[in-house]
Amino acid sequence: MSETEILWQLRQLPREVEPGRDHWPAIADAIAKQRAPSRARWIAPFAIAASLLLTAGLVGRAQFQDRAPVDAPRAEADAISSIVVRTEARAVTDEYQAALRQFQGAPVPADVAPTLRALDRSVAQIHRAIAADPDSVFLLDQLRRTYSTRLALTQRAITG
Repeated sequence: MSETEILWQLRQLPREVEPGRDHWPAIADAIAKQRAPSRARWIAPFAIAASLLLTAGLVGRAQFQDRAPVDAPRAEADAISSIVVRTEARAVTDEYQAALRQFQGAPVPADVAPTLRALDRSVAQIHRAIAADPDSVFLLDQLRRTYSTRLALTQRAITG
C-alpha cells in the first residue's frame, strides 16, 4: 500500500466518532473499589500501633508520677529560671548604664525629654514586675527592648 492510498483512506474516515456509551462511570467505580480495601488494609495496623503506644505512654507517665514528687523538679526549675532572669536583668542594666555614661552631662533637647522620662518610668515598672515575677523571660526581653529604645533615642537626640 502506498502513501497516497493510506492518506486517501485516512481522509475517508469520519472526523468525529461518538462512543456507544459513557465509560467514565464504570472507570470511576473500578477505581473506587480498588482503593477502598487497600486503605483499610494499611490504616488498621497503624491505628492499632498508635493506640498501643499511647496506652504505654500514659501508663508509663502515671507510674513515673507516682514515684517522683511532682513539685520538686518544678520548684527547682523555677528557682533556676528566677536566678537566671535576675542575673541577666542586672547585667543588662549595668551595660545600659555604662553605655549611657558617655552622654552624661550632654544637653537633651526639650522635645525629647518627656519621652526619655516615660521610658525611665517604664524601666522602673519592669524592674518592679521582675521582682514580683522573677522567672519571667518576657519581662527580661521587655527590659532589653526598653533600654535599647532609650539608648537609641538618647544617642539620636544628643548626636543629631
